[in-house]
Amino acid sequence: MGANIKAIKTRIKSIDSTMHLTKAMQLVASSKMKSATEAMEQSRCYLDALMATVSNLISNETKNSEFIKPREVKKTCLIVIAGDRGLAGGYNGNIYKKTDAVAEGKSVCILPIGKRTVEHMIAHKYEILSDKYISTEKLTLSDCAELGRDITERFKNGEFDKVELISTKYVSMLAQVPQKTQLLPIPQSEDKKADGYIMFEPDSITVLNSIIPSYISGMVYASTRESFTSELSARRNAMDSATKNAEDMMDKLSIEYNRARQSTITQEITEIVAGAEA
Repeated sequence: MGANIKAIKTRIKSIDSTMHLTKAMQLVASSKMKSATEAMEQSRCYLDALMATVSNLISNETKNSEFIKPREVKKTCLIVIAGDRGLAGGYNGNIYKKTDAVAEGKSVCILPIGKRTVEHMIAHKYEILSDKYISTEKLTLSDCAELGRDITERFKNGEFDKVELISTKYVSMLAQVPQKTQLLPIPQSEDKKADGYIMFEPDSITVLNSIIPSYISGMVYASTRESFTSELSARRNAMDSATKNAEDMMDKLSIEYNRARQSTITQEITEIVAGAEA
């Protein structure tokens, strides 16, 4: 019985230490949420303006641009954005599943963003374009600008025929959804029509070709900010659930410990009384 009490105390102590860790991670994620959300909202505004410009550039004059005209897809480049760390519920796993589903049966190369993404793609033997973007939290606009130029140049040179972005869409604190977005060739929407009052100099196709690196970098940056916010939200929810589970386990173990201790005390009293009577 004494050994059982000692084992219960050891478990309580271990769970208490884990609970302190999960609470700390929950607080860290919560403290970063405000700034991450503000950065996400700002990037969305930038992206809306960029997409409006690109939509106005898509017209009969630019439909034969190499960045709009569909190609026969022999190879696809996937820009995959996931987390720098784990312990975020299914956040990273959902992105990996989405990537595997998109890549299945295709010739693909991966440009991973995020430490865990880089490690996962290398471990699963994917063709990696670059492993330098190892932080979603610290990815800057200049990093995205460099990435945009590199992807544009490779696409022009025919290294791949389609560019897709796999990231996480932030819906709310409780919901984050993995999504796939086609970047190149730029998808044409029949619902959006160019504004006839806008004139581009020297011509729309020249402006379109020059804006493509900025378009790629803007899409990647906005998606990275949204994915990072989703990661923090997922980690906060996961750590909150883990903390509550730890509290429940401690309550149950405390009851078990008290019962075992009471049983030990009762047994000792019984032995003392029996010895005295003898």
